[in-house]
Amino acid sequence: MAPTKLLGLRTVVYRVSDREKARDWYVKAFGVAPYFDEPFYVGFNIGGFELGLDPNPDARAAGDGTSVTYWGVTNLDASLAQLIASGATAYDAARDVGEGIRVGAVKDPFGNVVGLIENPGFKLSS
Repeated sequence: MAPTKLLGLRTVVYRVSDREKARDWYVKAFGVAPYFDEPFYVGFNIGGFELGLDPNPDARAAGDGTSVTYWGVTNLDASLAQLIASGATAYDAARDVGEGIRVGAVKDPFGNVVGLIENPGFKLSS
C-alpha cells in the first residue's frame, strides 16, 4: 500500500464551549465572517483554509492537550498584539526558530491555543 499523500493544511477545528461567543470573538479577532454558521459547526475561510468551531459537548474538551496549528502572518508582533487586544491571552511569546522564521501563540477566550508563524521563505504553491 502506498503511503498517504498529504495535500497541505485544509482545516483546523477548535472545540468551544459557547458557539455564539466563540463565533463572535473569531469574527472580531480575524475580521472575517463565517461562511457556514449552524448550531453544530461554524466555518470560516481564512486565507483559503478552514477554521472551524466545534461546540459538540460530547467531544474532547477545548484547550491544552490539543494540537497547535500555526496560521501564517506577515508581521508576527502586530498579529499577536491584535489578537491580545481582541481578548486573547499571551501564551507563547514571539521567538525566532531559525532562518528568519518566527512563531508565537495566544489562547483564545475558550482555552484553545492559536499559533502564528511568520515565515518569509514560505511561498504558496500554485
